[in-house]
Amino acid sequence: MKISEIRLPIVFLKPGELHMGTNHVAVHTVLGSCVSVTMYNPHKGLAAMCHGLLPNCGCECGSCPEKMKYVECSIVHMINWFYKAGVDKSQIETKVFGGGDVLDKGHCVNALPPERQRLSVGSQNIKAALKVLDEAGFKISAKDVGGNLGRKMFFFTDNGEVLLRKIKKTCTSSQKQMAY
Repeated sequence: MKISEIRLPIVFLKPGELHMGTNHVAVHTVLGSCVSVTMYNPHKGLAAMCHGLLPNCGCECGSCPEKMKYVECSIVHMINWFYKAGVDKSQIETKVFGGGDVLDKGHCVNALPPERQRLSVGSQNIKAALKVLDEAGFKISAKDVGGNLGRKMFFFTDNGEVLLRKIKKTCTSSQKQMAY
């Protein structure tokens, strides 16, 4: 499907933002190391999507001033929103995307020193998302996480479907210099 073929209004979700509602739109975002979780309930037409930058804030999620910036806090917020609407977790279609190691050494030689490669933000974001969902008892119906490519995605809030495309990586001289 081409973007020009999308018949719903398109809403762009920036890093650190969350979209929740019953309106029928195509929520669009671009992910590198960030993680997006989509949740959809067909019975009530409720849909939510987050774009988390970092795994967690270290605070209680309810008291975090920038909670949508964090994977853990934004997922907890979405779960609570569905629960307040009277939706049981078994009725929520949940999908997880992103968390790529976009400064991968395979494409950009020496882009990251070895000690930072183990602790990639993308991997931490994936772990945080899967942990929160597992602890809350959610089953994940689809996921496309990790790897070394970014992702461009559309979440259709009228039916819960996701259109995902991997973004081909290029390495610029400034990325090579970041390692030094």
